[in-house]
Amino acid sequence: MKYKSIITSIGILVPDFLNEKMMIIFNNNAPKELEEMSVLHTIVEFDQKIEVGDIFVIGEKKYKVTAVGDDANKTFKELGHCTLKFTGRHEVELPGQIELLGDEIPKIKIGDILGIL
Repeated sequence: MKYKSIITSIGILVPDFLNEKMMIIFNNNAPKELEEMSVLHTIVEFDQKIEVGDIFVIGEKKYKVTAVGDDANKTFKELGHCTLKFTGRHEVELPGQIELLGDEIPKIKIGDILGIL
């Protein structure tokens, strides 16, 4: 596994974002004003790159990476942050975004794995 972290907090607005096929993630030291809209996870050093074809593991589900924004690797390494979109597109709308392809939106809970294969 390239990366393995644990979900530590799920903001109150996260279900609304998931309904829009989107999930914002941050290390668990994110600014307070971002916590309500984010899924926070343990801080784990990451010295690789997220690339098209990688597999994101979120809880029990796996998603294939179909596009990676120009800033997504930088913000993920520095802050554990990116915006995951579950639309499987081959282009991102924003530089900090990662597009994922899978059969359904994840049902997440505290303690779930957030990983990259």
